[in-house]
Amino acid sequence: MSFTAASALAQPADAPDAPPPPPARENGAGTLARFLAGGALGLGLHEAGHVAAAAASGTSLGVKGVSFGPLPFFAITHEPVSAAREYQISSAGFLVQHITSEVLLTKRPGLRLERAPVAKGMLAFNLLASAAYGVAAIARVGPTERDTRGMAAAARVDERRVGALVLAPAALDTVRYFKPDARWAVWASRGAKVAVVLLALRAR
Repeated sequence: MSFTAASALAQPADAPDAPPPPPARENGAGTLARFLAGGALGLGLHEAGHVAAAAASGTSLGVKGVSFGPLPFFAITHEPVSAAREYQISSAGFLVQHITSEVLLTKRPGLRLERAPVAKGMLAFNLLASAAYGVAAIARVGPTERDTRGMAAAARVDERRVGALVLAPAALDTVRYFKPDARWAVWASRGAKVAVVLLALRAR
């Protein structure tokens, strides 16, 4: 009997397979790149919301360079439209953010503990963008093309009210990210998001 055959006979028939090697950990630069890609995806979805809303109403679009303090940026502009369409177009970016944040936090309540840089980057963009827009609206600063100003003008309400409605989901979804069991935050966040939609009833 050869040594190989003897070794095979000596091996227990029910010996478990060797565990697979652990997955290679992504380096810090790779994680950051994926996180930033998630943020860029969030920005793209926000702007796509404006484009889709404008296209649905048959409105022509343009792009204009703007600045927020020292930061250069751009704004998607459109021709004058009715108040109802103005609110639809101006609020579309926030509605996309609210939907994507809701999907992420509902389907993946433990997202904070996951290794998911793309999803975290997208959520971070949603929260930070809403917070920035909300604070700017309450302080009434920033480019005149800001979404909250268009929403306020269309709905004929104080822009600070719109700012509070935009800021609230960002604050509440931050609570949900760190405390997924806080049911009060879940329903308060959803209520604030619905309020943004219902405000469209004033835009006539």
